[in-house]
Amino acid sequence: MANTPNSEPELIRQHHPKKRHPIRRFFKWLLLILLTVFIAGVALFAYYAKDAPTITQADLQSGGSSIIYGANGKQLTRLGSENRTYVTGDKIPQQLKDAVVSIEDRRFYQEFLGVDPIRIVSAFVNNVTTDSLQGGSTITQQLVKLTVFSTKASDQTLRRKAQEAWLAFKVTRDYSKDQVLEFYINKVYMGNGVYGMATAAKYYFNKNLSQLTTAQTALLAGMPQAPETYDPYKDQAKAKERRDQVLNAMVANKKLTQAQGDAARSTAIADGLQPKESHQGNDTTDLVLDPYLKQVIEDVKAKGYNPYIDNLKIYTNVDYDVQKELYDLANSNTGVFGSSAMQTGVAITNPNNGQVVAMLGGRKLGNVRLALNRSVTATRSNGSTMKPILDYGPAIEYLNWSTYQQVEDTAYTYPGTNIQLYDWDRQYMGQMSMRKALVQSRNVPAIRTLEKVGLSRASTFASGLGIKIPSGSGLSVGIGSAVSPLQLSAAYSAFSNGGTYYEPQYVNKIQTPDGVDHTYSTAHREAMKASTAYMITDMLKGVFTSGTATAANISGLYQAGKTGTTDYDSSTLASNPALNDSVRDSWMAGYTRHFSVAIWTGYDQANKQGVAGSEQNTAILFYRQIMSYLAEKQTNSDWKKPSSVVRVKVRIGSNPPVALSGDPAVGTYTSELFLSGTQPTDTISAGTTSESRRSDSFSSSSSSTAESSSSASGTGPGPDDQSSSASSSSGDGGGTTPDQNGGNSSSSSASSSQAPNNNNNDQNNNQNGGGQTP
Repeated sequence: MANTPNSEPELIRQHHPKKRHPIRRFFKWLLLILLTVFIAGVALFAYYAKDAPTITQADLQSGGSSIIYGANGKQLTRLGSENRTYVTGDKIPQQLKDAVVSIEDRRFYQEFLGVDPIRIVSAFVNNVTTDSLQGGSTITQQLVKLTVFSTKASDQTLRRKAQEAWLAFKVTRDYSKDQVLEFYINKVYMGNGVYGMATAAKYYFNKNLSQLTTAQTALLAGMPQAPETYDPYKDQAKAKERRDQVLNAMVANKKLTQAQGDAARSTAIADGLQPKESHQGNDTTDLVLDPYLKQVIEDVKAKGYNPYIDNLKIYTNVDYDVQKELYDLANSNTGVFGSSAMQTGVAITNPNNGQVVAMLGGRKLGNVRLALNRSVTATRSNGSTMKPILDYGPAIEYLNWSTYQQVEDTAYTYPGTNIQLYDWDRQYMGQMSMRKALVQSRNVPAIRTLEKVGLSRASTFASGLGIKIPSGSGLSVGIGSAVSPLQLSAAYSAFSNGGTYYEPQYVNKIQTPDGVDHTYSTAHREAMKASTAYMITDMLKGVFTSGTATAANISGLYQAGKTGTTDYDSSTLASNPALNDSVRDSWMAGYTRHFSVAIWTGYDQANKQGVAGSEQNTAILFYRQIMSYLAEKQTNSDWKKPSSVVRVKVRIGSNPPVALSGDPAVGTYTSELFLSGTQPTDTISAGTTSESRRSDSFSSSSSSTAESSSSASGTGPGPDDQSSSASSSSGDGGGTTPDQNGGNSSSSSASSSQAPNNNNNDQNNNQNGGGQTP
């Protein structure tokens, strides 16, 4: 049979496979990839969700405040109002529900998964394409977050988001929409320590929820997004802007007419707002803890948490017993403070780890909460308490000075000026040892020492102790600069512990609602050699026995410290001559092996009222009260001399120093500290006498139980080698002959200086609280 012309091509086409279209292949692979991604996503979601914390109705109904614990692990207080007014759903006005839903989650009633995919996508697009941030969380998700998660940015992980979505689904499944709204409206933080909108209605307007106007309802509904930003007490403009956003949303959601919205917008934000001072509380525990709580809140926020809404367990380093004693001593009507207007700032730290044990921000403050904390404000000069930090510490550290180093107390004018520097008694004592200059708080030797060290090196040393010297400062900072009691306490702690500076620490652990512990160690660094710390400490012991703080001497206690006062400048005195017999600030700082205490006393309006007469002893006497209490909490132990330091009996008046061997007579030598290898090479033998004999161990145990004859009688401090019993504690010799003139003088001029704003004015303070007028 004959083939038709097209028969063979037909057979060929029948045997060739049909080619797939490339677009169909693309969609097939795309579908396969999407399916794989979906399955992987579901698997990952399930993996994360299985570890989600449990959430109960009690959790959903609980408040959001954080719990504060003390150093002993016991609960002290909560942040926020514990007297929360909880309202059930049937008591919540419909207008408030409408306002919350309109501004926070307008599809709330249509969500059956607890999440809103449309809202999530919309927020994603908005955040990518605009500069403004829009949240994608539903009210249910926000409720879950407030209940079991923190708001810390680093906690907003994929795992947390998955767990949040899963719990939101479970809450939506287990509770009605009205119940979810009830939980949310009662839980949200509303600023000023207030939780729940019913509590906020009472706090801000002294009304029940049902009594609120439309404008007031809208204000409360808008606050949870940023309660501190929209606080009507802090910023009425921002509060009004947010309130009006809520009103506009209600109009758009057809919950208000345009006329109703316009009328509410025209209402002043302060309409019906209660005076803030009417909210002052009176809880004793919170008043006692107030300055410490203020710093804890700042610390927790710096760590990325919101202590008001994150349901945290915050473990602090406060010793409540010490905090309470500090509060009671300062506010007692029979205490050492002569005037109710006189203020103080106190910081107590642990030298061995930097933990802030207690602090006092002021006294006689009434029921004011989160008040000015004078223990952390660095606005007042610390006077002579600066000398170990900026003058003598650097001299030992960088110049290898001994405690016997001869310094000069003679007339001195700041380089480049015609301004003369004076000591507190307006007199000069000539040549003396560094020990004597520090113990008796002579200004001129301190500034000469700073000049010798150089302000740049001295500032570096101070920086290592957490104290920043302002750039452009002159030599006058050697006798005082703007320092807070907390900074001073932390700096002196380094002298106590052998040279390590610890940054002050309030919080040691935070536990988030999911049970995760976040622990914090104290940042620290080596600030000086152990030899420097020991030699400064050894000299500062004498301040309590033969120096300016004999009124703070405590029998049997090993302690070291320094007083400080600051004078008024001439222009202030000219404008207010009544201040002529006053000082601006009075300080006392001291430490043991276990505690470092720094105290400032003065008046907030210093240019109107100064520290006069016996008030100048208040810081010293207050210190004695505090340290006496602290001494009962720890064992009493002395500092151990490092091997890099040697103690040498030096013949009084010798210069260069001459060491005495044997057992010299009292009154012929002084016991001084030298860095190993720098001690005197010239030695002479001293004959033994029948006078009082002394061992080479000067641990200050004897000095702690006896004072110099001059300070015991209240006649004023004597030379650093005046009395056997007095000088034993400070390492001074037992001689009665003053240091003789001669030796090296630290009087070279510096290239940069400026006139001082004030002169240090340390005075002798005797046991009965009297003071010697300069």
